[in-house]
Amino acid sequence: MFLALRELAFARGRFALMGSVVALIAILMVLLSGLSVGLVNDGVSGLKKLPVSAFSFQEGTSTDGAFSRSAVDVTVAETWRGRPGVEDASPFGNTLVNAESDRGVDIDLALFGVEPDSWLAPRATNGERLGGHGDILLGQTAEDAGVRVGDTVVVDQLGTPLKVAGFLDGQHTFGHVDVAYLDLRTWQEIHAGVRQGETALPHTYEQATAIALRAAPGADLDLTAGDQAAGTRSLTLTESFGASPGYSAETSTLDLIQVFLYAISALVVGAFFTVVTIQRKHEIAVLRAMGADTARLLRDSLAQSLILLLAASAVGVGLGVAAGAAISGTPMPFALDFASIGAATAGLVLLGLLGAGVAVLRITRVDPLTALGGSR
Repeated sequence: MFLALRELAFARGRFALMGSVVALIAILMVLLSGLSVGLVNDGVSGLKKLPVSAFSFQEGTSTDGAFSRSAVDVTVAETWRGRPGVEDASPFGNTLVNAESDRGVDIDLALFGVEPDSWLAPRATNGERLGGHGDILLGQTAEDAGVRVGDTVVVDQLGTPLKVAGFLDGQHTFGHVDVAYLDLRTWQEIHAGVRQGETALPHTYEQATAIALRAAPGADLDLTAGDQAAGTRSLTLTESFGASPGYSAETSTLDLIQVFLYAISALVVGAFFTVVTIQRKHEIAVLRAMGADTARLLRDSLAQSLILLLAASAVGVGLGVAAGAAISGTPMPFALDFASIGAATAGLVLLGLLGAGVAVLRITRVDPLTALGGSR
């Protein structure tokens, strides 16, 4: 450690340049992590807050668009209620609409149709519970957009009025639009395209998007056997995230960017330490000639790399968190998740050490005779 610390103090400019590059990579890593978490929350936070273990969709429905393509008979819920390990099952409706409030606020809504007295119906933290025909509950983000309790939201083209009964705590979004919980019967009319004042056909009330399943405490759902009995295709709650619009494409793109960022960090750190190792060749040869073994020299160089990586990453993460905190108040879907940031920082340091380790392996090939003039 003596040599590593002395060299860090002596070549401050060189190591400051290296640290600046690592810090910039750390800032970008924090921002990408926050953007990834923010996009996930904006895409499926409404689903994540449902007390659901799995969804059963129409048999043969593509998993990447199940919420927009599936249609199941509401009576399928009875079949699922009789399956082992299923505590309850309830019809669930999902559709996207454009609407406008009587205050002139344009708002896109993901309508979640649930039975008002079922276990799926959420409790409002501001306002009244989900009631009868035409009542809706919205998330906090809709309230931030200017919608208030008691407002009437009219669905475009159909003219269906929906009264805002209350708001839910936190973010409730699906496919990057606000979730609106409403009674299943009203959802079925909107989904079928029944206009205001028209009479719905009887079969309108026979279908839902999916059957929401809740597993009994400690029970494992046999979805395969249940699907065979009910004629459905089931996905766990986590698997159903992929059925949200754009979810798979967004997450896979950001994951790929992060993978390349980690690879770049390893290459950059490795390249820097390769140059440093070449410049230290004669000093290392002197130490070898004085009796220092390879393991000690490797530990010394890796310790130097670790000090640099930890210090630069700490600075970069601090700046990234500060920038992220400023971004969080904007419409950009961004959320700081310190568990994700911690894991990404650990990955950055480990991959940086890997790159540095590959570079300092040159030490093992330094000939001690070089220090004694053997190369002349």
